[in-house]
Amino acid sequence: MTAAEKPSRHANPDVASLRWNETLANGTNLLIRAISKDDVELERTFINGMSPESRHMRFLAQISAPSDELLKRLTDLDFDREMALVATIDQHGTEVEIGVSRYATADDREVGECAVTVADDWQHRGVGTLLMRRLIEVARARGIKKLYSLDDPENVKMQELAEELGFTRHFDPQNPHEVTHSFDLS
Repeated sequence: MTAAEKPSRHANPDVASLRWNETLANGTNLLIRAISKDDVELERTFINGMSPESRHMRFLAQISAPSDELLKRLTDLDFDREMALVATIDQHGTEVEIGVSRYATADDREVGECAVTVADDWQHRGVGTLLMRRLIEVARARGIKKLYSLDDPENVKMQELAEELGFTRHFDPQNPHEVTHSFDLS
């Protein structure tokens, strides 16, 4: 197969169909859709708008601003092994990202590491729950058997969400700075 014949990793036909219109309990309409490589500035604005605490909980490290390399890694996905769903709202004709959930699998595509992040002003409104439920739905449809997340043990918001969704919580006595939440999809 020549390079011209090789299918693009972005041409995954089912990715474009991953779109859900949702309504939060307060009546806010939002769109959940697959992220695209064209969403670099949307993702940059989202990350830059997060509090330092939220950035730390998401990346398990303190970052001041996302690098171009990080933004490319977060938006230019190999959809055969990765998925990211963004929640957006229309704010005066401009699409604004208010949350993102994602997973990445190893080559076997059976287990995926997942994460969810919601803009500080949108937390505790159901955005994270909607994003994770849709991500679980997509992962299950793609044959993934298990999702897990590595989290700061002090991340109470993630602990509450994981419990609500049915994830189990595991501590590694060798690493007190991390907790694993896992969910069996089979």
